[in-house]
Amino acid sequence: MTKLGHEKVSTRRATTLENTMPNLSMLKIIARETLARERMERTPEPSLVMDDEDQVRAYVAAGRETGVMAPTYVFHGANISDVIRPGDCVLDLACGPANQLALVARLNPDVSFVGIDLSSAMLVQAEALIKAQGLSNVSFQAGDITCLSAFSDCSFDAVVSTLSLHHLPTIEMLQQTFVEASRVLRPNGGIYITDFSRLKVRSSIEYFAYQYRNKQPLLFTQDYLNSLLAAFTLEELKAAALPLMGQATLSSTWLVPFMASLKSSIRQPANPKLHARFQELIQALPTCHQTDLADIIRFFRMGGLKSGLLV
Repeated sequence: MTKLGHEKVSTRRATTLENTMPNLSMLKIIARETLARERMERTPEPSLVMDDEDQVRAYVAAGRETGVMAPTYVFHGANISDVIRPGDCVLDLACGPANQLALVARLNPDVSFVGIDLSSAMLVQAEALIKAQGLSNVSFQAGDITCLSAFSDCSFDAVVSTLSLHHLPTIEMLQQTFVEASRVLRPNGGIYITDFSRLKVRSSIEYFAYQYRNKQPLLFTQDYLNSLLAAFTLEELKAAALPLMGQATLSSTWLVPFMASLKSSIRQPANPKLHARFQELIQALPTCHQTDLADIIRFFRMGGLKSGLLV
């Protein structure tokens, strides 16, 4: 195939992906969340640190790049890649088993990454994954994201975090995390911090938690439900993120704030090779996951967030 032919195919595939219509279940959730007048109360996670071996294994299994979280990894991986550039040193807050981090590090080999997490069990999994993938640009450190005392001011070119803030027990700890992130970030640094945002109605939350219950470990399904119930509201995230709001913009999925992302301006130079790699990742997803990714792209784009690496 000629280069021009490849570009036409890539454009057609991307257009098809973005133009996929939302499924009926999503339309019902939109209506339910729009009409609901009250929001259910937050239920904090049962434990701040995920150290139970069975729970960790379930999380790792479902969270690998071929698992049910694959669409979110591709989406957030692209947005993280937007805000980093070659030569950067990037801090990943609450990196967990490094599923997301490994993907980004593999696609950005000229960037160095430091993952920090409070769970020793998660860090064991993270180290094993990085070793298995032969990555040399990632290191890990045990630590509390609300107190980054191991790092001096302006230590990192970018700070990122994906789907982890809901583990924090209190709003005060959420606020302190953003204060610390601002402290260790260099001026004009990159920011991409994303997490679930608590919906109004429990049945909406249960839809997302149980959507792939037949394709994921039971413990992961329960943990996913707990995460969605423990998520902070969009308003709470916005208030806590004030230390970084001058450098980044908070966006959420349109109409249904299932996820929210704080993203700085694009720092990644034009990179056709990186764009092609993301298109390959998209095409490798099963059809059901491509549909999920299309929903994420669409609803975030309508909420003000997009990445050129995904189109």
